[in-house]
Formats: sequence, C-alpha cells, structure tokens
Amino acid sequence: MDTAIGSVPASSDGAAQAASGSAPRDATLGRHLARRLAEVGARDVFTVPGDFNLTLLDELEAEEGVRLVGCCNELNAAYAADGYARARGGGVGACAVTFTVGGLSAINGVAGAFSENLPVVCIVGGPNSNDYGSNRILHHTIGLPDFTQELRCFQTVTCYQAVVNNLEDAHEQIDTAISTAIKESKPVYISISCNLPSIPHPTFSRHPVPFFLSPRLSNHMNLEAAVEAAVAFLNKAVKPVLVGGPKMRVSKACKAFVELADACGYPVAAMPSAKGLVPEHHSRFIGTYWGAVSTPFCAEIVESADAYLFAGPIFNDYSSVGYSLLIKKEKAIIVQPERVVIGHGPAFGCVLMKDFLHALATRLKKNTAAYENFRRIYVPPGEPLASEPGEPLRVNILFKHIQAMLSGNTAVIAETGDSWFNCQKLKLPEGCGYEFQMQYGSIGWAVGATLGYAQAAKDKRVIACIGDGSFQVTAQEVSTMLRWEQNTIIFLINNGGYTIEVEIHDGPYNVIKNWNYTGLVEAFHNGEGKCYTAKVRTEEELKEALKAALGPKKDCLCFIEVIVHKDDTSRELLEWGSRVSAANSRPPNPQ
Repeated sequence: MDTAIGSVPASSDGAAQAASGSAPRDATLGRHLARRLAEVGARDVFTVPGDFNLTLLDELEAEEGVRLVGCCNELNAAYAADGYARARGGGVGACAVTFTVGGLSAINGVAGAFSENLPVVCIVGGPNSNDYGSNRILHHTIGLPDFTQELRCFQTVTCYQAVVNNLEDAHEQIDTAISTAIKESKPVYISISCNLPSIPHPTFSRHPVPFFLSPRLSNHMNLEAAVEAAVAFLNKAVKPVLVGGPKMRVSKACKAFVELADACGYPVAAMPSAKGLVPEHHSRFIGTYWGAVSTPFCAEIVESADAYLFAGPIFNDYSSVGYSLLIKKEKAIIVQPERVVIGHGPAFGCVLMKDFLHALATRLKKNTAAYENFRRIYVPPGEPLASEPGEPLRVNILFKHIQAMLSGNTAVIAETGDSWFNCQKLKLPEGCGYEFQMQYGSIGWAVGATLGYAQAAKDKRVIACIGDGSFQVTAQEVSTMLRWEQNTIIFLINNGGYTIEVEIHDGPYNVIKNWNYTGLVEAFHNGEGKCYTAKVRTEEELKEALKAALGPKKDCLCFIEVIVHKDDTSRELLEWGSRVSAANSRPPNPQ
C-alpha cells in the first residue's frame, strides 16, 4: 500500500498547459522545488544569498506557502534546518546556500543532521550549466576546473546527491532527492545550476502529482519469530526493565514503546539522548540511564535487572560514559529500527521496531517486580540549599527556577556542555519538547537549532540553555530570531570558558575572552523588534528577570545572562568527564 506524503489540489489549467507541451510562466524549476518543499512541510527555508543562488531564491520566495528565513551564515542556516526538522517530529528541514563557499560552510550542520537521522534538504546554487565540461576556472572554487569538490564532500554526509544542470531530468532528480530524504530520514544534497531556476519547462506542472512513498513493512515470519523469542526471554525474567533510545524517533516507535510500557509493568528509563522521546509523566518512569551519571537510583535498577530491552540505543563513548556501562549483552534485547537481537543471538532482520514493540505488548506477562524495587530504594530529590541574600547565584538554583517554567507549551534546547547534564535533571511535563545533539555534539549548535525549532513550533515557547563558549561560535543568529519576532528565552550561562572540555582535559585553551553578552544582544536588537535583556548574579535578580520574561515581556525575545562561578559544575559532569578522559587517554593496543 502506498502512503501519500501530502497533496496539492489539481489545476485543470496547469494540467492542460503541461499536456499541450507549453509551460505556464510559473512552471519553473525553482517554483517546482518550492512546491515540493511546501508539500512535505518545509515551509521555511533557511538561506544565505550568494551570486550562484540569487535567482533560485527569487523563485523560492515567489511561491506562496514558502518563506525564506535569511541567516547570518551558512553553518547557522544548516543548524536551523536541523532544529526545524526536530520541531516537526523528524519532518523535513531545508537550507539554501551558494556554491562551495556556502556549501562547505553548511556541511558541518548537515553532518550533524545525518548523525541524528534528520531529513534536511541542503540546496546549493551551482555553476552555470554551460560551464560544466568547459575547463573554465570559476570563483568560489579552489581554483581547479573541476566542480565536483563540494559534491564529493557531501557524499559522506548525505544519503542522496543530485546535481541539476539541465532541465530535462531536473523534475526527476528533485523528486528523488526529497523522497529519499523522507524514506531514509537523512539529509540530501541538491545542486542547481544558477541559470536554470527561472526557466519554465513542461515537466514542472503547476500542481505536481503528490509524493507517494511505499512504506517499509516487516517480514511477517521474522516478526513472529522475533516476538516469540523475546516473549520467552522476558517472561522468564524476574525483574526486567525497558530503556528507550534515540533511534525511536527515526523508527516512529515512540507510541509503540509507551504501549509496551503500559502493558508489561516494567520500569521505564531513557538513555540520555532519548530524553524527550520517553514520556516522563509515565507512572513507572524511573529516570535517565547514563551509567555512573544516571538519575539517582535508575542505574541500580537497570544494571541489577536480569533482562533489559533497549529500544533504539546508540552506545557511543558519550552515552556509555567512556564505555563504562555495567550491562551484559546476554541479558539484553536490542531493538534497532529494522533489526532485533536477543542476547548473543539469534538476530531477526526485516523487523520494524514499531511493529515489534506493538506485537510484544500483547504477549508479555505483567511484571512489576523491578519497579517495586525502585520504589523501595527511591528517595525524592531534595531542594537546593536556599540562597542567602546577595549570595552569588548557583547553577542548581537556576535550574530549580527553569524547572518551574516548564509546561506542555514549552520546549527545552540544551547546548553541548554543562547544560547537557543540568537539563537532564529537568522533569519534563507532558507535551514539553526537548532537544539536544548528543551524537555529534557540535558546540554552537543550539543557537541555530533554537532559531529553526522556534520557527516551526509556533505553539511552544522555546527555552534554550547555552554556555558562553558555545554561544561565541554562533551568537549572531540571535539577530535573526529578533527579525522574525520569536519570543524564545535564552539563558546564557557565563562561567568563563569551555567547562566540559576542562573536565575532560584542562589547559589554557579552555579559557575564553569574556564578552558583554547582554550588550551584544542589545546591539543586535538596535531598536528593531522586541527584546529584553538582563544580567543576573543572584537569585533575587534572577527572579526579577523571570518575572519580566513571563509577564510583561512574554512576547519578546528574552536574553538572560547568568553569571556563575567557573567551578560551579554538576557532579555528573565531573564524573562523566573523568571517565571520558580515561577512555580518550587509553594507550595504543600492543601490536
């Protein structure tokens, strides 16, 4: 059975013109691309102009339903497309940049989207179609008459690449690229020659036929066998547990995971990179499983279990705390997007995660033993020590107040660094969004991602927690947030350097030049748009800033610089940093 991705009402006039061989004036390559992007939900395209993409931008902007969001640089545009895709539940995000100097700037953000399974369409305005094969040397290149450098770079971080330098197969190349991005949930690269976007062609009918994608299906026999083996494995366990992982998103399996959790009675934990995918309001949610830096009492329950099911895990050095997790393969069922492995074997391929979890939910015996153990040992977290009047603000006090701000109408964006660990401790209410980039961990990602997320999620107020070191990488995109009248709240946590790097390996390179961050944002504001800034050093000042941000300034972009001591780091970061440092410092294996 085919699945429609979206549709646009047919136009008899447009169809008649296309059938007759003449092309209507708006049946151009650029307008076709714009209609395809709108059809799959990428209605905001994050752009940076350059001489190779200007005509393309004209055509994109001319199409009703598509808006161009001009960014300050290409890296931020790619980060914004990443954030936009996340806000749409893994939907399509898009950026449009110029040839090579733009594309190679954006590629870092595209690589991050690839690592997190996000369908980002990176569109590049390429050389004039007449220049291909001409042996000419063009500007914006490395000085060789070979125009494939950018393409070769993108081949390893995208699942499909289209170089459109003629009109005859442009329709097919664009449609294949976008449909592949959706099917694979990975970025794609589309290069379009700069002289083609505005030319009408009969293949670009006014209303293109909607995408129809054949859905992936489980092999029924493999699914039955996998469920049978998993039921036997789990039903004989005394205290099994469930752990959700980040690949549940790309598998569209979050609902099936909750269905299984409801049915089986097991305690439910989330890997750190799956925070926001596992509902924390679930009655048997026990926290984040992150080895030695897990939520209190969570690791004890997971690691003492005699069986655990991990749905969509990624076990890298970060998520495994330097490969120090105390779990055993023979006790684990590992469910990947299309594969189930039980213990050391057997393995079952062609089994979709959501189908497997759904079928398993109907077959397992209810077993609450592990959750009852959790309730016996659990001690509710205490409140941070109260601040004395005028006492310098502590990070735990800051996050106590951030916790109180959260609701189903908010979303949290956590930047790489100490914010990872402090935001992990937040208890997410039902409907509260949460995003961070754990696999790729590119500092500065959160600024651009916040722009993109807020542009897509108009129903939520975004709360971004960003360290000063990360902010310095991509700070200028706050000006784009102001331009688009976003009401995000940014907490700039100023502790004087790269704290996460300090805990892994310290050195003078981790100290950065301090900026007047609130002054910088006020300069970005420049009297245009709605902006509120505050610099806070005590809890009293923080309360005043939050009172404004949640009250009279609730329609403004609110930038709150929080001054904290450079050594005010979480226990979890200290432990994590020492273990990752040890893993990084392992001597070479003997030859």
